Amino acid sequence: MSIDNMLSELDPYTVYLVDDQKSGLDMITNGKYGGVGIQIGKRDNVITVIAPTENSPAKRAGILAGDILIKIDGKVTESMSMDDAAKLIRGKKGTKVILSIERFNEDEPIDFTLTRADIPVKDVSYFGMLDESIGYIRLTRFSKNSSPEVEKAINSLLGNDLTSIVLDLRDNPGGLLNSAVSILDMFIKKKELLVWTDGRAKQSKKKYYSKNDPIVPDDIQIAVLINGGSASASEIVAGVVQDLDRGVVIGRQSFGKGLVQTVYNIDRNKALKVTTAKYYIPSGRLIQKSGYLPDEILADTVSSDTLFETIGGRTVKSGGGITPDYVIESKERKPILLACLRKGLFFKYVQKNKHMYKTFDEVNSDPILLDRLEEYIMNHEEDLNIKLDGENNYLDTRETLMSIDSNNISISGALELLDSYFEEKAITQFDRENEDIKQWMLMEFAKQFDGEKGRMKVSQKIDKDIIKAMNILDDPFVYREVFIHH
Repeated sequence: MSIDNMLSELDPYTVYLVDDQKSGLDMITNGKYGGVGIQIGKRDNVITVIAPTENSPAKRAGILAGDILIKIDGKVTESMSMDDAAKLIRGKKGTKVILSIERFNEDEPIDFTLTRADIPVKDVSYFGMLDESIGYIRLTRFSKNSSPEVEKAINSLLGNDLTSIVLDLRDNPGGLLNSAVSILDMFIKKKELLVWTDGRAKQSKKKYYSKNDPIVPDDIQIAVLINGGSASASEIVAGVVQDLDRGVVIGRQSFGKGLVQTVYNIDRNKALKVTTAKYYIPSGRLIQKSGYLPDEILADTVSSDTLFETIGGRTVKSGGGITPDYVIESKERKPILLACLRKGLFFKYVQKNKHMYKTFDEVNSDPILLDRLEEYIMNHEEDLNIKLDGENNYLDTRETLMSIDSNNISISGALELLDSYFEEKAITQFDRENEDIKQWMLMEFAKQFDGEKGRMKVSQKIDKDIIKAMNILDDPFVYREVFIHH
């Protein structure tokens, strides 16, 4: 019986880590990795540089966003997985790696010989002011670096006429429990119980308190953004802020991972990550979702519909993650936009057309930008595989009906009407989505010219979670109403 098979009898989070999995864990724990500092992704099924990291070997050497990575140390990347490519690029500090790239408007491939360095893990991807009084911090994970990065961001924001902070934890999968506790320490008054862990072993029973006076004054309003990709340490931060009535939580239900893992290193390349405890937040509720673990692990856990109270008496539920105070759901489906995002079409368009503009303002004032974009999308329509609402079901039904009786006049007539309906809808679909498509394209151009700050200035105009947060934080009466509504 293999190790993985044995561990599968326990729970989904108890795992045997080997090589890349172990190095990924080490990266979070140590806050750095050996590499050249590039973010890569697949575009048109080829490995592409999304962005070089500031002050990295790749950035200093002149590698650009949009460069296509064709070889790594002579190994062809065609059909290579992202994990395999990352493994080849990373390595011990001081060692060398040769990256061969193709660049738009260059006839020949370019070879870059780079010396690997310690690349710090950057957890705060962006911070800045959304308007004159509302600050914003985007935290992407909880590693060793999270706490000092968040502290630096907060201190910078406090230099403005700050009344509120938005902490964005959307799609943050979590990480180190200690980092979550340290960040909460910056917002919560001293000596408050933040979280406790409870397991069968005595050493797994621990309580974590805020140790210091908060660096964020009590009169600064807090909004935390979460979604289904917010897990573990993200849920601790959001849940504690909610339980202690320190701020409002906005977005969608979080993932629901409320278990503590202990890592046992076997050797340099192998480790065992074992579930040893569950964690609870101040109201006494458990974040772990039910139906995902064996019953015996959650045997002493209250049912998911058990009600708890925040410190101010508001009702909150246990289990299944954190439910936001304000749930923001987008029911309107945008098939063209989703297809473009899925295929990375905006990124590709910007890389091919950025030479036409000198600044983002030129892009924004281009009167035919949308026309060019529509033409580009239509030229890639087959690759995008755009499906309108109900179209998949209709095509399946159409095939079934035709196989039953393709000569039936009633069936043929009905299908012709439906064919016409979907054809007409397809023709006008771009017009229904054009404003959203344009904004997403502008976000990509803004990032190209002005980095994450530029992208954020555009995105906050269309991001429903941020818009809701700003509306709440801009009105103290609406903000306070959250805490008095039971």
